[in-house]
Amino acid sequence: MRSFHAWKAGEVPPRAPNRNRDPGGSTIIDSGPETPGADPPERLGGPLPEAVRHRVVEVAAELIGALPMDRIPPTLRPFARWEPRKRARHAGRHIAPVLEKDAEFRVRVAERLRESEPELVEAVESGAAPPLADPAAVAAAAYLLRPPGWTRLVEAARAELERSADAAEGAALERRVAALQRELAAAREARSAELDRLRAELRAAKAEIADLRRRLHEERMGHKAARERMRELAAEVEREHAAAREASAAADKELRRLRARLAEAEAGVELARRSARAGRNVDDVRLRMLLDTLIDAAQGVRRELALPSMIDRPADAVGAGDPHEPTYRALPGRALSDQDPKLLDRLLTLPQVHLIIDGYNVTKTGYGELPLADQRNRLVRALGGLAAQTGAEVTCVFDGAELDAPVPMHPPRGVRVRFSRPGQTADELIGELVRAEPPGRPVVVVSSDQEVADAARRAEARPAPSTLLLRRLGRA
Repeated sequence: MRSFHAWKAGEVPPRAPNRNRDPGGSTIIDSGPETPGADPPERLGGPLPEAVRHRVVEVAAELIGALPMDRIPPTLRPFARWEPRKRARHAGRHIAPVLEKDAEFRVRVAERLRESEPELVEAVESGAAPPLADPAAVAAAAYLLRPPGWTRLVEAARAELERSADAAEGAALERRVAALQRELAAAREARSAELDRLRAELRAAKAEIADLRRRLHEERMGHKAARERMRELAAEVEREHAAAREASAAADKELRRLRARLAEAEAGVELARRSARAGRNVDDVRLRMLLDTLIDAAQGVRRELALPSMIDRPADAVGAGDPHEPTYRALPGRALSDQDPKLLDRLLTLPQVHLIIDGYNVTKTGYGELPLADQRNRLVRALGGLAAQTGAEVTCVFDGAELDAPVPMHPPRGVRVRFSRPGQTADELIGELVRAEPPGRPVVVVSSDQEVADAARRAEARPAPSTLLLRRLGRA
């Protein structure tokens, strides 16, 4: 038989008497009926020991990461990219059945073991395990190489591992027994010390109980004396209460007498007040009669001398417009041009200014490529910041004809949003808002529509182009 050393890693060994090939060409262990006259294949009498199985799976897990994907068994390909330790720990239940059934893969794993541990492999193939070798490593090599008598090596390793486990368990039991004996001795010593302590505490408790009994007797005697003293004090308090009730009755009698005298005094005072009031009324009547006489005399002298009814007042010196001449009301910010960048800033500083905005005129000037809903939301959000900065009253008007359905609007604080009614344009609604303001209040209409600007001027409001508002919002 050709030596295993002549095989290269990844090559398939030559056909052996106990192997067969499937139609695909891969080498497998013959699990069918034995060939007449041939030696039956060696089989284990039970499952591999866990340590041996773990060693075999570790070697196979290392090989999977080094093989090309087409040489890895299909069931193990999902684990090819895993880290070897993770593959051995989590994919062992998939690797072990493949090792048992796929002889070609098992041979590749054996070659991997041959490269990593050549001395151990050589000893196993010769049928004699090294005396100092790990039994699990010897059994794993025998399982993978399958030399004649390999089951004997695996069973010997199983027996050695069981003996080692029994010896380790016996040593652990001996250590446990020794520890329990030490714990028992310590418990006995602790119990003896605890008994001594409890006896000492019992003696102290008996002494304390005797002391408490003595003190209890003294307390009882003191309590009896205190009750006697309490009875004496109660009798004395009762006598004092009786004396206090008598004194209270005398005080009530004196209080009623004083209240009667007080009522008489208050009646006398009220009589004196009425007398004084009557005298004072007579004096007031005489004084009023004298004052009326002097007023009538002064009016007679004024009529006799033809004096004017009153002199000029300070307000008469203030100039005012002639009511017969046409008046002119200056528009807010009239001195500035409509295209002046400072116009809108100057207008927003006016007290109680009302900013009315032609909504779609502004949005289509600044960002008309957006849908109408996005145009409205963007403008209203920007106006919220402007209202918060300037404190101005802001009203944004949109044309209701552009809407296909009701639009829920949640404008920010300080911004009022209005849509024109059916059959009404936004320009007409702006005119109503301007005319609704009282004369004298500064009103600014933002629109680049010339008709809206002219109507605003006729209503004594100040128009401003949309570009100024867009520039102001962009700066904010």
